[in-house]
Amino acid sequence: MKVNSEGVSSSRVYLPAGQNHACLLDFFIANFPHINQDEWEARFEEGLVMTADGLPVQANDAYLPNTHLLYFRRLAREPEIPFEETILFQDEHILVADKPHFLPVIPSGLYLHQTLLNRLKKKTAIQDLSPIHRIDRDTAGLVIFSVNPKERAQYQNLFRDRAVKKVYEAIAPYSEELINKLPMTYQSRLEESEHFLQMQEVEGEANTDTLIELLEVNNPWARYRLTPGSGKKHQLRCHLNSLGIPIRHDQIYPILTPYQEYDLDFSKPLQLLAREVAFLDPITGNARHFVSNQELSIFSLPS
Repeated sequence: MKVNSEGVSSSRVYLPAGQNHACLLDFFIANFPHINQDEWEARFEEGLVMTADGLPVQANDAYLPNTHLLYFRRLAREPEIPFEETILFQDEHILVADKPHFLPVIPSGLYLHQTLLNRLKKKTAIQDLSPIHRIDRDTAGLVIFSVNPKERAQYQNLFRDRAVKKVYEAIAPYSEELINKLPMTYQSRLEESEHFLQMQEVEGEANTDTLIELLEVNNPWARYRLTPGSGKKHQLRCHLNSLGIPIRHDQIYPILTPYQEYDLDFSKPLQLLAREVAFLDPITGNARHFVSNQELSIFSLPS
């Protein structure tokens, strides 16, 4: 894997024997049909396709079986995210970042350079940096990265085995009916809905649970502490929505709003923050506890 000056990682492709192509361009067109010819030609022209040693190759170069090539993704346009992440902790094993709202953790869709992963690679020059868990693009707060690829699985297993305590905070409507039931552990079964962006509650044995606590009230809003016992997609957003208190500025629950591509509205960040994370480090044996420097405030909101 190679990382360019923008912190973007390359992809690696093997050129197998048994395929007959007049040139490298023909190989990429045949093997990546979802990417059009003009795009591959532009990548070759910009030096984004290269040998395993990092030397640029040309579109009309000969096809050489049993070799590897590296190539970079290219975006003609990408949304700019005008908020900065901070590095809270870094050693030879992990890096802990405090992510702003709106910034994706990893490249996908319209986002390549404007992602937490690629920004951190550019800042730290650590090519093997890899997230061991993720939070939504809309959510702010803590994200932990593995520094050493040989140790990555051990850290990821902590999340798989639910050996990590994660604490979130959210601002959502104050509910007189709900308030007497808190603290409470809300459980439900979440599955994918017909729309890939949304999860839905269905009948059946619960596969999610969230401890919900009230922190403070400024009617009609309240700040809640959320401690998930499971890690399903959109779990916290779904649970608060099901209780009739959807998170402030949630663009997915209860109503899915049209996706904003480039002209993002930064005035309405989702009021959800990954506030704390704690675990026993499987490599060092040390107890790790990190707290975001960001805060959600209910006292600056309109009544």
